[in-house]
Amino acid sequence: MKVEVKKFNELTLEELYEIFRLRSEVFVVEQKCIYNDIDGKDMDSLHVMIKDSGRIEAYLRVIKPGVSYEECSLGRVLVAKEARGKGLARRIVREGIDCITKGWNERKITIGAQEYLKEFYGSFGFKAVSDMYIEDGIPHLDMRYEEDQ
Repeated sequence: MKVEVKKFNELTLEELYEIFRLRSEVFVVEQKCIYNDIDGKDMDSLHVMIKDSGRIEAYLRVIKPGVSYEECSLGRVLVAKEARGKGLARRIVREGIDCITKGWNERKITIGAQEYLKEFYGSFGFKAVSDMYIEDGIPHLDMRYEEDQ
């Protein structure tokens, strides 16, 4: 398995198609969530992928400060259905955190996490900073990671 990090303009058409397909499968079909996935944030994000035999098995986007939140953010975190149970969710989130803290030298990350993943993100050091709210019909809460200086 190989980790790749690309800017939007570095993605191949095939990668972009696969990213949109996976995001639609996971968030729209599996989670029955109707929302606008093409939200204008992809072009200013880093796209982190874990690939096996050329196929994307896990994905997330790393979003610059000031786009979704005042701080950097992680979003669209997913593991392809056929690749689940291999620890890829932990690995892709760790890669995203590293892109921000090591690559961009930023120390704070804010995410809008689905509420059922509170403990998962908490295991990386994220702490809840909001009450639960409904986004696209799913309970969420904002969580923040602050790396020690």
